[in-house]
Amino acid sequence: MDTLPLILIVGPTAVGKTDLAIQLASQLNGEIVSADSRLFYRGMDIGTAKPTAGEMERVPHHLIDIVNPDETLSLAEFQNLARKTIHEIHMRNRLPFLVGGTGQYVRAVTDGWTPPEVKPNETMRKVLENAAEENGKYWLYEKLKFLDPPAAQNIDLRNVRRTVRALEVIFTTGRRFSEQRGQSDSPYQAITIGLIRPREELYRRVDERIDRMFASGFVDEVQRLLDLGYAPALPSMSAIGYRECVSVIEGRMTVEQAKAEMKRITRIFVRRQANWFKPSDPKIQWFNPSQANVEQVIAEYIRTSPAFKVL
Repeated sequence: MDTLPLILIVGPTAVGKTDLAIQLASQLNGEIVSADSRLFYRGMDIGTAKPTAGEMERVPHHLIDIVNPDETLSLAEFQNLARKTIHEIHMRNRLPFLVGGTGQYVRAVTDGWTPPEVKPNETMRKVLENAAEENGKYWLYEKLKFLDPPAAQNIDLRNVRRTVRALEVIFTTGRRFSEQRGQSDSPYQAITIGLIRPREELYRRVDERIDRMFASGFVDEVQRLLDLGYAPALPSMSAIGYRECVSVIEGRMTVEQAKAEMKRITRIFVRRQANWFKPSDPKIQWFNPSQANVEQVIAEYIRTSPAFKVL
């Protein structure tokens, strides 16, 4: 079967992926498929920097608001949904854009990853979850880092659910989690656009975004989630900022302390994202979004690509 074009827009948090994707999709008859695992959850809008209703009206968006905060979406489920959505976009003779900073989710779609086919071991999972509660999520992450450094490198240390799953697979099979990921030929001709800014400029944008979140009612958003019965310990609530807001609500942090902690953790996260998309990767064409007419330059780059001519 012939491979079909897929535009990837990748890069760290707050670099400007959403704005650029909307601009390009508007020009190139495109639709956007989110590969940001934080955007799956309904009601978690401000703290995830979810595209606004107005932005989503300009260009069709997919895989946003697809599960409730107390539900989970596995990597394999996301992979199937994303590929089905991309196929449907092609059937409409439109151009799919896969956009996001969650490297594992992007690679699962584009590189033909096959997640380990290991059935859940509920007993072991409960033991690991209890260990995380008793010793702290970072303790569990350190165990994974010791047993399987490559797997730990690709998991956010705050993501208890993925850490537990990796350890569960290791203990069930006796093999490293990172060694069990299959890979097949990609079904797409990918045109990968990477966005990059000077580190200090990116940190400034991160700080400004977090300030805007709190000014826009981030703490109120978290209070609404708690009022709906969503527990702070849920995996979805491990997204950066949500537990800090819980601490504000419970009186264990001030708003300013929560902001400072969010900024610190986000900077760490930005550095971890760089592990997935490196400037040295020859498959990625890098652009600085602050340069003049960058949208037009990138649009022309896409139009002249051999993959684009498949449409």
